[in-house]
Amino acid sequence: MPGYNVIFYIVVDSRSGVPSIELGPLRTQKVFEVEKESRWQDISMMRMKTIGDLIETHIRHEVDFLFCMDVDQVFESKYGVETLGESVAQLQAWYYKASRESFTYERNPESAAYIPYEEGDFYYHAAVFGGTPQHIYNLTKECYEGIRYDKEHNLEAIWHDESHLNKYYLRNRPSKVLSPEYCWDYKIGRPNDIRAIKLSWMPKAYEEVRTSS
Repeated sequence: MPGYNVIFYIVVDSRSGVPSIELGPLRTQKVFEVEKESRWQDISMMRMKTIGDLIETHIRHEVDFLFCMDVDQVFESKYGVETLGESVAQLQAWYYKASRESFTYERNPESAAYIPYEEGDFYYHAAVFGGTPQHIYNLTKECYEGIRYDKEHNLEAIWHDESHLNKYYLRNRPSKVLSPEYCWDYKIGRPNDIRAIKLSWMPKAYEEVRTSS
């Protein structure tokens, strides 16, 4: 966002792992430490509560727009104001050409994240979602309520918080949808319709970070 004030909110379970970075003009970094979770699935799901709590206590007073992003991604080119909107969803790169029937929505009707095969427009990626602080607060609150409901009934959605995110967007259509160029995975290759990649996934050492099932 060249020319605009940007605050990087970094949420970690240990400040010691955050490197010292020299930031450019109009850039600020704030680090928040949260409780460590025992399973990677719970880290993924509990971030919905964490984001909502931070919006209430800090973020809503400081910014007009907020993007929530996984940390293991790389900015490759200008990620500009064209991405801003009240409610911004990210198409999942592996599914942007797929049929609705092949989307990996939660299919268990007992789960709060359940989506029937005949419903749904796109498959959205939880690695990037954005909007106004109030919208993101509403999104995270509803997703966390769904996660809590599932836990109370001994259920866990197939893709955890991402499953609940897709259910939220089914009920609350986003005002803007970003193309896969805004969150690309090079393992797919480089199709002709992917011209200007803005953000890409880093290779993930799942055997190291996902130590428990």
